[in-house]
Amino acid sequence: MKKLLLTFIMILAAIQLSNGQEYFEESQEDTEDEAPVVDPFYFGGGFGFNLFGDFKFLNVSPIAGYRFTPEFSMGVGISYLWLERDFNFQGQPSFSISSSQFGGRIFGRRQIDDIYFAQAEFESISVELGTGIGNETEREWVPGLFLGGGMMTPFFANSSINITVLYNFLHDNFKSPYGSAVVVRGGIVL
Repeated sequence: MKKLLLTFIMILAAIQLSNGQEYFEESQEDTEDEAPVVDPFYFGGGFGFNLFGDFKFLNVSPIAGYRFTPEFSMGVGISYLWLERDFNFQGQPSFSISSSQFGGRIFGRRQIDDIYFAQAEFESISVELGTGIGNETEREWVPGLFLGGGMMTPFFANSSINITVLYNFLHDNFKSPYGSAVVVRGGIVL
């Protein structure tokens, strides 16, 4: 009797499970009308630092962008850099400057595929520079024209972590707030 009851329960369970697994096929018309909704505005930014050597910096750079198409976007950003730089002028005693640099940028980004993108950017940063006369400094706007690319790894819906490698065609070893013409940035886009 126990075997018969157990067999009956198993058959009922199998019927119930099979009824719950009905297959529904969506028509082509239904799926074509439902395009994924992607907000054309995006926000994010980067954070960078170098605390070693003669050139130390801390960088915070928020951005805001607009996707004109899924492949092309443009945006603006602001940058704040804390710099500590050692200067050595011929015939003068060496000295250090610790200062805040600030400015803005405009960029264009072309998505190559789901991961890789190309980027062009113009930036202008107000930089405090040594004049070569004692410890005197003066502030000057220093332009940067960057070209390069990067990759982004999606996480969550419409968010990504990215790394960008850019070359500054206007890099000046004395004036630039960056230690090299090649700038590597990492950031998050929401």
